[in-house]
Amino acid sequence: MRYRNKLGAAVLFLMLIHGLALFAGFFAPYNFAEQTRDRPFAPPTRLHFVDDQGRTHLVPFVYDAADMSDSSLHAPVTRSLRPIQFLVRGTPYKIAGVFSANVHLFGVQEPARIFLFGTDALGRDQFSRFLYGAQISLMAGSLAAGLSVALGGALGAVAGFYGGHIDECVTRMTELFLAAPWLYLLLGVRAALPLHVPEWQSFVLLVGVLGLIGWARPARLVRGIVLSVKERQFVLAARGFGASDAHLLCRHVLPETYGVILTQFSILVPQYVLAEVTLTFFGVGVGEPVPSWGSLLSVLQQYSVLVSYWWMFIPAIFLVPIFFAYFQISDALQEHFQSVPL
Repeated sequence: MRYRNKLGAAVLFLMLIHGLALFAGFFAPYNFAEQTRDRPFAPPTRLHFVDDQGRTHLVPFVYDAADMSDSSLHAPVTRSLRPIQFLVRGTPYKIAGVFSANVHLFGVQEPARIFLFGTDALGRDQFSRFLYGAQISLMAGSLAAGLSVALGGALGAVAGFYGGHIDECVTRMTELFLAAPWLYLLLGVRAALPLHVPEWQSFVLLVGVLGLIGWARPARLVRGIVLSVKERQFVLAARGFGASDAHLLCRHVLPETYGVILTQFSILVPQYVLAEVTLTFFGVGVGEPVPSWGSLLSVLQQYSVLVSYWWMFIPAIFLVPIFFAYFQISDALQEHFQSVPL
């Protein structure tokens, strides 16, 4: 029962995060590339419920801000109230890259602006970029993890089931990939490419390399399970009745590995998301203007930003519960499958 509560809470939280990413255009008040050049490094906008006259408002509001080209100005100068509006029309966007829309969850009337996470050096809304960046980072992590467990599961199952030279070859390959320094491999692959690579090619390359170098651990775990399962009585009985190798694998052997595959997937997703963030942080991932969580944090390489604008750390803070939720799922899955009798 405890693992069910843990699993349910983590799944609901991640469903919320992925929903925000999928409908980023709706939840984000601005486009990720929209710039407000007169407000570089603007702090997070304060939401008010009580005005200067002491009156309480049910709907939160903001004040019109003066020219914030001087980032030391942290308080609005003009005092015109701009209530938060919901379901407002704004910059067009696409839902899941297919359906066009222009309705946003919230916004404020011009010339007021609302920056929940502040802005970057170009005056771009960090909250909007965080939501759009989730599409890149979460998709990269999920696709790379799916590629790793699919490739590792297939190779591990074949190696464990057939043994012999196939098993020996796959085992040596897993040892090689487990020992290989993947970070230097990624840097080497990126260095061999042209300086300017289209964003979609960088994304595909990142996902492909991460997925291809991470298959070794799932393969080794699946191989161990298959070696054990193929010697059980029900498998031997099915073979004695003339079942083919494909039938034995699909019907009797592979179902025993689903627990390990699901657990490995939930472990690899946050690892690959962190890998994408790290690589983009150092400039070898998906480049501008497409946002990712790594590009949001790359500005922290500048010492002046690091010590002066605390709100630039907000995206990093929100990554912690996301990673924790994935690890909670892996722990719950492992606890569940260990409690299931073999």
